[in-house]
Amino acid sequence: MNNSSNTQATNSDKQAGHLATLALGALACVSALLSTPAKAADIKLPPVSVGAGIRTQFESTNPSGGGNTVNDFNLNNARIYLGGSVTENIKLMFNTDYSSASSDLQVIDAVARFEFSDQFNIWAGRFLPPSDRANLYGPFYASNWNVYEDGVQDGYPFIVQGRQNGLAYFGTFGIAKVSFGLFDAPGTLGEGEVLTSGRVQLNFWDAEPGYYLNGTYYGEKDLLSVGVAGQTSAGQHAYTLDTLLEKKLPNGGVVTLEGELSRYDELGGYGGIDGTYIDSNGWYALGAYLFPQKLGIGKVQLLGKYGAARFNDTSGPLPEYEQTTLEFNVNYLIKTFDARLSLFFKSTELDAGLPDTTQIGLGLQLQI
Repeated sequence: MNNSSNTQATNSDKQAGHLATLALGALACVSALLSTPAKAADIKLPPVSVGAGIRTQFESTNPSGGGNTVNDFNLNNARIYLGGSVTENIKLMFNTDYSSASSDLQVIDAVARFEFSDQFNIWAGRFLPPSDRANLYGPFYASNWNVYEDGVQDGYPFIVQGRQNGLAYFGTFGIAKVSFGLFDAPGTLGEGEVLTSGRVQLNFWDAEPGYYLNGTYYGEKDLLSVGVAGQTSAGQHAYTLDTLLEKKLPNGGVVTLEGELSRYDELGGYGGIDGTYIDSNGWYALGAYLFPQKLGIGKVQLLGKYGAARFNDTSGPLPEYEQTTLEFNVNYLIKTFDARLSLFFKSTELDAGLPDTTQIGLGLQLQI
């Protein structure tokens, strides 16, 4: 009986040993399988960013002289943003835009970015050339809703939405930020022409790193900036002077002041009402105050802007005329540039017997 018991015990021990061996083998296999993804996860792939943004609005436009009021829903912009790093210093940016005004999907940015230091960076492809601040911040990063409708800002020539194909250098040296580039010239200037573009900007308070700019930082920066830009091609010129002051007050409110002077000497400009006015000059001033207190899930900003532009027909008999633009916004900022609403009023007055218009509307901007 005892021998039988010992034999059974020995067999049980052997079976237990076999089971333990099998279990250890299974664990080793599982560990080997799991180790492969872990090693793959350790390989750092270049980061890729994907984003999107829309600007859409309802507007009611009332022309002077007894014309009919026009009510419209517009998709101003629908954008897809792609970007990533090839190496630590070589990056790629690719952005598209759709607008209901043209019903076209357009490539607005396609940029090879070689960024080595604060002082030495090169961009090549399609992007915003050195120009006025308003062109370099675009509609999504402007303070006011009805941007580029005053005949003053962002009047430099372009292929699509302020962009040109070309090559540019930019760098920062202390308070000075400089950029210079060579780009395709407008087709109206003839084949083989090159457009030369440059900008010098001084930031006396906080710095603005990178190439593109903002029209406001909503209090994230104390900014006092002055910029001079110019472009020339085939004996035709354009130049601007712009400034931005933004200060966060002790109570948490934010004051924003922006202005620009422009001169489009047969290069760029808005072309007037019928496109034949190739010489223009103008100015605008903008002021805004962001209240510190939250109202629900966001903050309220009040904004006013006034601009005046004069158009000359330098090559024909059409009369010189002036456009003045007055705009008021009540902006509701839920997440700064990523979620905001704008209730707006805009009045455009023209002399020389041309029609005036007033417009009210509501705009919505979202970005991810």
